[in-house]
Amino acid sequence: MTQDQHKSGYVAIIGKPNAGKSTLMNRLLGSKVSITTHKPQTTRHQILGIHSEEDMQIIFLDTPGVINPRYELQKAMMKTVDRARTDADIILFIVDVKDADVPGRIFKMLSSLKGKKVFLVINKIDKVTDQEAEGVARKIQDQCDFDETLFVSAINGTGLQQAMDTIKANIKPGPAFYPKDMLSEQPIRFFVAEMIREQLFLLYHQEIPYSSTINIVQYDERDDLDYISADIIVNRESQKGILIGKGGKAIKKLGKSAREVIQGFVDKKVYLDLHVKVRDKWRQDPNRVRHYGY
Repeated sequence: MTQDQHKSGYVAIIGKPNAGKSTLMNRLLGSKVSITTHKPQTTRHQILGIHSEEDMQIIFLDTPGVINPRYELQKAMMKTVDRARTDADIILFIVDVKDADVPGRIFKMLSSLKGKKVFLVINKIDKVTDQEAEGVARKIQDQCDFDETLFVSAINGTGLQQAMDTIKANIKPGPAFYPKDMLSEQPIRFFVAEMIREQLFLLYHQEIPYSSTINIVQYDERDDLDYISADIIVNRESQKGILIGKGGKAIKKLGKSAREVIQGFVDKKVYLDLHVKVRDKWRQDPNRVRHYGY
């Protein structure tokens, strides 16, 4: 195959928190590279997922939800949204059909994108009738010009084949940017940290998951198992107590469920050693935010 016959491009998925961005990317890739929980704002990094075929490579950028940033961590998150907007050839603007109020600043941002294809993706259509989904799409189309409109249910797979076909039809000729067997450019430590963070969202409530980050201190691939030592960084002393729980019960439960998920991912036995550290107001401190990889 000649270079001109190979196609490649970047596709950024943007939208409000909890619109289904990560679920959509995981489904389009056919594997889990992004954490998904029912709570908004779980994605903090721009995750790069790679879909390769013999004659094509599509690099997906899953971004944090578009929000008005209030502190340093959120500002760092919004910079990754800007970067995705700049890097991408195709923008998928995803809207939850049941939460279709789009802030004006998003339309402003979309209309400033010159030379890029912008597709409107109406997600969660399993929750409404076709007429309702079309009504929601029309309202949004009145505010902004889209190259295509796609109707999907990322959770159950409806419309995903058509979405993928549409993306492929709009990818331009170009070389492969990554080895064809690569699923993401993030190192394994990154995914392990994300999996521990996902369990925080599933097991704890209120501000705990939002105030925490994970720092992988040590990752040793041994013959019999992988040894992982990780710090859970929190904002305040009181959060440390909640995370550990009475007699260490809560952190044991977290460790057990995170270990099971990680073992499924690395496909071998894992020894997971978790510690809770307090770093006062870490989210407000630009140096700390950078240190923890944002």
